[in-house]
Amino acid sequence: MNPVHTGPQQAVQETRGYWQAYHIYYSASPRPLLLQLVEPLVDELTDEGLLAGHFFINYWLEGPHVRLRLRPSSPEAARPVRERTEAAVAAFLRRRPALYEVPPGFLDDYYDKLMEREFTPAQRTRLLGPDGTMRLRATNTFSAEHYQPEYGKYGGPAGVELAEWHFEHSSRLVLDANRTLNLHLRPVALGFAAQVMTVTAGCLVRDGELLAEFLDGYHRFWDESSGKAETAGQDDFDRGYRATADSLGPRIRRILAAVGADDFSALPGTLRAWAEHCRELRRRVVDLTEQGRVAFAPPEQDEEPWPDARPGVTDLAVTLPRLLVPYLHMTNNRLSMTLQDEAYLAYVLARALTEPGVRPAADEPATAAS
Repeated sequence: MNPVHTGPQQAVQETRGYWQAYHIYYSASPRPLLLQLVEPLVDELTDEGLLAGHFFINYWLEGPHVRLRLRPSSPEAARPVRERTEAAVAAFLRRRPALYEVPPGFLDDYYDKLMEREFTPAQRTRLLGPDGTMRLRATNTFSAEHYQPEYGKYGGPAGVELAEWHFEHSSRLVLDANRTLNLHLRPVALGFAAQVMTVTAGCLVRDGELLAEFLDGYHRFWDESSGKAETAGQDDFDRGYRATADSLGPRIRRILAAVGADDFSALPGTLRAWAEHCRELRRRVVDLTEQGRVAFAPPEQDEEPWPDARPGVTDLAVTLPRLLVPYLHMTNNRLSMTLQDEAYLAYVLARALTEPGVRPAADEPATAAS
């Protein structure tokens, strides 16, 4: 059944279909699911003119799963998109099932911390079983769900439209990286995520000192959010930084020099394309901010329809860093970074920026980044 939406999306119903959302429960590495299901499916639907947008995220609620969001190109395309998607997901799960279930009680401390951070007590009650642990759905199953845009987090209707556009590019970046890089190797995944974070943050927050302050705050936020759910501490972060400092500092300097000079020609292909996207992303955030079309609200006020009278924010010093937080987080999410991975990456990047000789000089050439 098609989800029924009200509010801002109603205005685009004549030309585009409503977003469809599918939760695919898969207790294994998401890599085969992404490369053997998501990528070919969205490619085929896009090539046939059936899609106007798509993106995916990884999520943990009721068990590990991928949330796939698809926007039909028209109301008439909704049915074939739904039928093709459900058939493709079912076929993949038969062909390449996850081979183990998440046992009840597994990672309870981790899930408890996430639930405390993301849900109210009343919401948590509905998600817990009789024994007080999180309900789990069976792996190798999927369901069609309601897609609810997070208007409060992303700046209202215009901000959500921008985020959805950005998330499609972010999803494509991660699909391409999974196909071409050895992201199943943890050092490779962390190194790639660090470079993507540097490009994204450097494009949106261009002042070096402000960028270092932002990354330090980002580190502290995710370190506190992960809490006791993950085990690495400050000493581990420090050892990790010292082990990579000799290679990390120069690489960060080269990337930020290219971003600061607005010349991405020396960046390798994947980062160059991402930098060009992030430059356009910043331009769009600036335009929406100057037009007063970015409006935030607490998460509990994300309900539809969005109130038209909510005042907009016109200060770029507010909108750019506030939007950068979920932009970074969701790309890291697609790269399967944990909360403590994010805290660690932000720590080493912030420290690299504050170490002597790392912050790029204004006239430093953008030499090739490997």
